[in-house]
Amino acid sequence: MNPFARNAGAALCALSLCLMATHIGAESRADAAAAAPQSYIKRLEAALLLQTLNADLLSHDSATVTLQRWCDVHHLATPARITAERASEVEKPPTQIQREQLHLTPADEVRYRRVRLRCGELVLSEADNWYVPARLTPQMNRLLETTDTPFGVAVQPLHFQRHTLAAELLWQPVPAGWEMQSSSPTERAVGLCLPPHLLQHRALLSLPDGTPISEVVETYTSNLFAIPRFAQAHPC
Repeated sequence: MNPFARNAGAALCALSLCLMATHIGAESRADAAAAAPQSYIKRLEAALLLQTLNADLLSHDSATVTLQRWCDVHHLATPARITAERASEVEKPPTQIQREQLHLTPADEVRYRRVRLRCGELVLSEADNWYVPARLTPQMNRLLETTDTPFGVAVQPLHFQRHTLAAELLWQPVPAGWEMQSSSPTERAVGLCLPPHLLQHRALLSLPDGTPISEVVETYTSNLFAIPRFAQAHPC
């Protein structure tokens, strides 16, 4: 199992236990003091959902397929279909480190593609993609150059594998150091706000024989939390 997914799974279990304990404590309080603990509980719920999303993305090769499943399960759009909106005016050459990770020679061409992955009207992620066209089929290159087909969908026949290089949480629903604070949740209860971006992944996509075909940087948005349970959350 991917070590990032294993670590995320452990954090998910810990958050589940913490959430259960918090619910039990909140139910025992008088109604007059219920509002503050509920705010803290909402933060724990957000942390649990964020770790669930992170673990789901880390444990599958295709982020597009994972986002489509998330969109479907959480009823973000009907039909639950992921489409790619290309930003054709943007150019970003690969760094020297990226060229080394892609095993490029000076003669190798690398193309850049930036897209916003949408589910219905909601932008779920923004992706920067550096790929090697010579390692794809002509049909795949045509799709990537002339259509809004997501990269993962276009190259799916290659049975590519995903290797996570980095995974960063851009938002901490429960502030760092919460475990050292007072045991009273009223001291930590503040309104829940969602930042524009929740997490970011950097990954290398390779053929089954290990040949790299693409490096992607994916930044996931707060629209992934566009569900009734977080309807009262506001932008940070």
